Amino acid sequence: KKVVLYFYPRDNTPGCTKQACAFAQSYDAFRERDVVVIGISKDSVASHVKFAEKHQLPFILLSDPELEAIQAYDDGKVSMGVVRTTYIIDEQGVIEKVMPKVKPDTNAAEILTYLAGETEN
Repeated sequence: KKVVLYFYPRDNTPGCTKQACAFAQSYDAFRERDVVVIGISKDSVASHVKFAEKHQLPFILLSDPELEAIQAYDDGKVSMGVVRTTYIIDEQGVIEKVMPKVKPDTNAAEILTYLAGETEN
């Protein structure tokens, strides 16, 4: 399956909550396209569970407290924190598109627009 992998700084902050809720509101559209949505931050699993329950997030949240995935994707330096970046990964596991420094309230819609253009080609 195609994967939308988005890195975000922290659970329950205004921007991260906007971004997660936008993905939740668009979740059916992602499912219709057979796209998996995964959010990653350095927060704990317990924090993710509370965040997902509080905002009824229907997608996967992964905990990366050691910053392994974050650094592997070159998505932030420990000193400056996590940069809000989204990756679209194709069905073969290849990064198809990188969206750096995305806006939390428009990120999900921008990805859906990109995916719609891709399927029309």
